[in-house]
Amino acid sequence: MNNSDKIRKVAIVGYNRIPFARANTAYAKVGNQDMMVAALNGLIEKHKLQGKLLGEVAGGAVIKHTYDSNLIRECVMKTSLNPATPACDLQQACDTGIESAIYIANKIALGQIESGIAGGVDSISDIPMAVSENLRKVLLDARKEKSLGGKIKQFFKLRPKDFTPLVPRNEESQTGLSMGGHTEITAKYYKILREDQDNLALKSHLNMAKAYDEGFFDDMITPFQGLDKDNNLRRDSTLEKLAKLPPAFDKTNGTLTAGNSTPLTDGASCILLASEEWAKEHGLPILAYITFAEVAAIEYVKKQQNLLLAPLFAASRMLDKAGLTLQDFDYYEIHEAFAAQVLATLKIWESPELSKELGLKKSLGAIDKNKLNVKGSSLAAAHPFAATGGRIIGVMAKLLNEKGSGRGFISICAAGGQGITMIIEK
Repeated sequence: MNNSDKIRKVAIVGYNRIPFARANTAYAKVGNQDMMVAALNGLIEKHKLQGKLLGEVAGGAVIKHTYDSNLIRECVMKTSLNPATPACDLQQACDTGIESAIYIANKIALGQIESGIAGGVDSISDIPMAVSENLRKVLLDARKEKSLGGKIKQFFKLRPKDFTPLVPRNEESQTGLSMGGHTEITAKYYKILREDQDNLALKSHLNMAKAYDEGFFDDMITPFQGLDKDNNLRRDSTLEKLAKLPPAFDKTNGTLTAGNSTPLTDGASCILLASEEWAKEHGLPILAYITFAEVAAIEYVKKQQNLLLAPLFAASRMLDKAGLTLQDFDYYEIHEAFAAQVLATLKIWESPELSKELGLKKSLGAIDKNKLNVKGSSLAAAHPFAATGGRIIGVMAKLLNEKGSGRGFISICAAGGQGITMIIEK
């Protein structure tokens, strides 16, 4: 399968996304295809890819309709890319965007393709709704009947409750708990204080507001549906305002609130990856390289505090393979699904006792928190599940390109007790 004598370097040469929007706001009347096509078209325009035949486009959505079953290929066909460009759908909950990048990067590294786009999209506003199981069965049975009388006889089996629509539930099927419910358990288990969570949330908003003011996102975002900035960003956020918000999951003794947790969100993002040769041939700058990545999973049914802690295992294995320590990085991007999950991760890294209890070989130590999420992260931008990976990779690549050298560490947790870490270098 390897078309070259050695593993090739994988370059990040472009990025683009649309602004992220809280569910049922700016993108309330559009769906996954509209958003993904907008993100892809922005990338195509920036890098003059019109008519280009790329190796592959990969991505996906966590929540999608049945007519989105071939989502990414349908989106490619609606852009100005050469229609012979193949595409595939991937899905790994909140890891979807970064897992798509690994998929494309591996094909480039092995010499199977020269270039490709990885991305992700999610619409909570355009959420699919299903019919009840009894209504589904009656409709199928009525379809089999050949006479009108037979069809009517089947319909008499229906009851009023059968007409209640079913919407996807934001919970783990194994436990019946939402991500927030699990993270509330994490916060209690690791004694993560409400004040510390609010402080992290505030810092995310302030860092992102400053980044917008400095023009950092100017070449990273394509305006869409009248929106040119993430509408979850709260420039006027203060600790006092955050402290007034009620608990969102454990209404009595909880510390997670709407302010220190990510809201349901719509959005799309994508990144352009290539071999060094392809980038040079097409006059595209090499912003940074993807050098290592690791995927991990963790048991979270018996130990419900574990749901979003799988990246701890991915980080440990990845750093061993790379021959690096956690301190060998210029920037850190830890996806802020919840402030409590980020703080628990940092606390475990710093504690030999907690690391051992979790099952890690050793503690990785503390990081310089001034290097963490320096342009704001998910608490400010919000979190359209499959789109977060592309946003974070794009930010890290730009940070390293502007610095001119260095290393970046990325960590993204996901539903189902999974997680991915990645190293990006310049």
